Amino acid sequence: MSSISLKKIYSGKVRDLYEIDEQRMLMVASDRLSAFDVILDDPIPRKGEILTQISNFWFQKLAHIMPNHFTGDTVFDVLPQAQAEQLKSRAVVVKRLAPVKVEAIVRGYLAGSGYKEYQQLGSICGIALPANLALASKLPEPIFTPSTKAEVGDHDVNISLEECAQVIGHELTQKVQQKALALYSEAAAFAQTKGIIICDTKFEFGLDQNGTLTLMDEVLTPDSSRFWPKDQYQEGTNPPSFDKQFIRDYLESSGWNKQAPAPKIPEEIIEKTVAKYQEALALLTT
Repeated sequence: MSSISLKKIYSGKVRDLYEIDEQRMLMVASDRLSAFDVILDDPIPRKGEILTQISNFWFQKLAHIMPNHFTGDTVFDVLPQAQAEQLKSRAVVVKRLAPVKVEAIVRGYLAGSGYKEYQQLGSICGIALPANLALASKLPEPIFTPSTKAEVGDHDVNISLEECAQVIGHELTQKVQQKALALYSEAAAFAQTKGIIICDTKFEFGLDQNGTLTLMDEVLTPDSSRFWPKDQYQEGTNPPSFDKQFIRDYLESSGWNKQAPAPKIPEEIIEKTVAKYQEALALLTT
């Protein structure tokens, strides 16, 4: 990717931010992949473009639930023509927001760290769940299970609602919980009609200059969510997913200690991952 004629202000695990002015930024989705909180050396071709298209689809579909980070401008409004042409599928012009300092995670099914916590405690983030749930069990209703926001290279930590309120305040915690559950519920119901189960997802919120809670970053992508094919779902087993699971599985089997640097990813694993991302986009948007 050629250089961008804007000042870079932040480089995250997978996205880079560039300054436009005091109100706006350019957010560019790279092809970098983060697994177990380590950025891999091998990029995933077109990943940034595919995930940006999935996110943009959801931002528009869920705009009636709450405001989002879009300004209404396109890359062609803020970049020279050649740069805009190159970045149009992976970059968006967004509002500059003050990030809410928790990850807003919603779980509709039991998997991942939530399943491990449930096995030990019978609860997730202090929320008691029915006994005898299995791996991949559907929960009686979706639950909001916040976590801390880790710096690059660190791990997020699940926290209770009380701990969340200590970080961002009671009123904002309630608002984040309500909006996250509303977003998930509508998206999960829609995805079911397209053959996708959204097991869980992570939302990012920010506050604008007026203190209005705003949806930002990425939304309901296979990177920020666990997507399962509906026709292969079976309680008690871990369904195959539409995300970087191929890469996670490879890394788990490689004997890697989950500290940087990560092992090299074989080409066939990368190709399978790209195909899964592409399939998720096609199912949702056609």
